[in-house]
Amino acid sequence: MQTYLDCIPCFFKQAIESSRMIGASNNEQECIIREISQLLAEASFRQSPPEIASSIHAIIKKVTGNPDPYRQIKIKSNKKALKIYPKLKRIVKSKANRLLIATELAIAGNIIDYGVKNSLNVEEELKKILVQEEQNLKKKKKFFDFSHFEKDLKKADRIVYLADNAGEIVFDRVLLEEIKSLFPKKKIYFVVKEKPIINDALAGDALFCKIDKFTEIISSGLDTPGTVLARCSKSFLNIFNKADMVISKGQGNFESLSSSKKKIYFLFMAKCPVVADSIACQVGDINLVNSSLRRL
Repeated sequence: MQTYLDCIPCFFKQAIESSRMIGASNNEQECIIREISQLLAEASFRQSPPEIASSIHAIIKKVTGNPDPYRQIKIKSNKKALKIYPKLKRIVKSKANRLLIATELAIAGNIIDYGVKNSLNVEEELKKILVQEEQNLKKKKKFFDFSHFEKDLKKADRIVYLADNAGEIVFDRVLLEEIKSLFPKKKIYFVVKEKPIINDALAGDALFCKIDKFTEIISSGLDTPGTVLARCSKSFLNIFNKADMVISKGQGNFESLSSSKKKIYFLFMAKCPVVADSIACQVGDINLVNSSLRRL
């Protein structure tokens, strides 16, 4: 997915909010905005939004001298999400179709995103997720290719699961545990970022949330808020290309992989009008999109 003009004010808004959140001085904030303005003036809009966002957050890190501005937020998100993990498991166990509800919960967990909403209150958002899930059960979804998702899960031997944010990965854990319960012999690779970028999950987050108990945690080699294949490590690409099934979490991964020729299941909540318009859904909708069935 390319970058659109409507993405530009969002880039500036994110940069200002991120800078203030980590305590950047007024002079640092001004320097950040000036450098971002120069960056955007020269950037190719053929790039995906995550590619440009990566450069923007590199500027924030450089100017503030903080290599991981969201570190404390990620720790907090993981701890808060783990507190409601038992409740998520009870919800799954109470439903007839456990895989379906676990999939819906994993997508609902995508609301935990400081890249879109830097003022996020983790505790309040987690409560909203559970309310949202009850609404999802009653709502007909426009893009929710679950039947194909379930069929392909049964056939796949090697699954690549592209993680998104810290905290959210606890919801991924619920889905992954359900997959492993149904199909214990499947090999699952849980893919995290190599270096800090916004609140995206790193290997340490996945280990803290005990994802390693039923998956192999690997790095994409990236520090972009999405999976930009041209920048990924060779070791990751080897696994990605050989995978029988790719499950992609989050809007950033959708933006960076929607033009990929490989069949991918995108699990995400549409968080902005540009992305919502690209698949003709509404902002706030949860989506399970089979890329082989949809023209993206």
